[in-house]
Amino acid sequence: MPICIPGELPAQDVLSEENIFVMESNRAVNQDIRPLQVGILNLMPNKIETEVQLLRLLSNTPLQISVDLIRIDTEAPKNTPKAHMDAFYHQFEDVVNKKYDGLIVTGAPLAMLDYEQVKYWDKMQVVMDWARRHVQSTLFLCWAAHAAVYHYFGLNRFLRESKLSGVYAHQVKQEHDELLRGFDPIFNAPHSRFGEVALDDYDSQPELDILASSEQAGAYIVASKDKRMVFVTGHPEYDSDTLAQEYYRDLKAGIKPELPDNYFLNDDPAQPPVMSWRSHGSLLFTNWLNYYVYQITPYNLSDIA
Repeated sequence: MPICIPGELPAQDVLSEENIFVMESNRAVNQDIRPLQVGILNLMPNKIETEVQLLRLLSNTPLQISVDLIRIDTEAPKNTPKAHMDAFYHQFEDVVNKKYDGLIVTGAPLAMLDYEQVKYWDKMQVVMDWARRHVQSTLFLCWAAHAAVYHYFGLNRFLRESKLSGVYAHQVKQEHDELLRGFDPIFNAPHSRFGEVALDDYDSQPELDILASSEQAGAYIVASKDKRMVFVTGHPEYDSDTLAQEYYRDLKAGIKPELPDNYFLNDDPAQPPVMSWRSHGSLLFTNWLNYYVYQITPYNLSDIA
């Protein structure tokens, strides 16, 4: 089944070229189907690239999904045209009374700031409290995952001496959890972050389960026992060249980044990146939509509490 997005959203052309079934909102409203309502709070600077990445992963399911793009700031990011934001994004205040089957909160390039220094931290706290009452299951990615466990459980991150950048092997810790159904015991996933929350800190919270982790990258997938919160500390949505773009961006800025681990063929940046996480990234989103959202969410969204 398709994902339902605005007809002029740039992601539609990209996804159509990849033979992914997308449906314009006007056509979707004429079908006698109750689509899943999914919100995406996109905090990444390059909104359009992130939209394509997330919509691609949401599309690999038999469920019909209607997507709202949400923003909590009033200024257009430098890497996204203001016209795009005005045309396709809802201000949070415009959807505050709506309920969603699922919500995705992306990462953000805010690694070196304390949470209280983030200009929209107050609004983030409002959104996270709102999600507990208005969303069946929320998926937090990278920076948002750490921000959420800090807000909900008081678990603060520490900053690594060097940026964790690359593709790392992870081990399944809870093989019978539905979120990991179909996963290989060891699988790859990309990370790009400075922050980390210690495994012992997650273990100290009886409401949380560590579902997958890595010797090099620490906790990767953590979920609440009620399935209403999922914290993913990496970037399963990344394209094959996203880490390369970040690496060359930092080189150009004079930051002297380390080469991403286990990423370029033969660890040679002149060679192409090796894509080794797409299947598990897709499966993670499909399992989340099926087992953490669709199988649990009430038919009448007003019943979410």
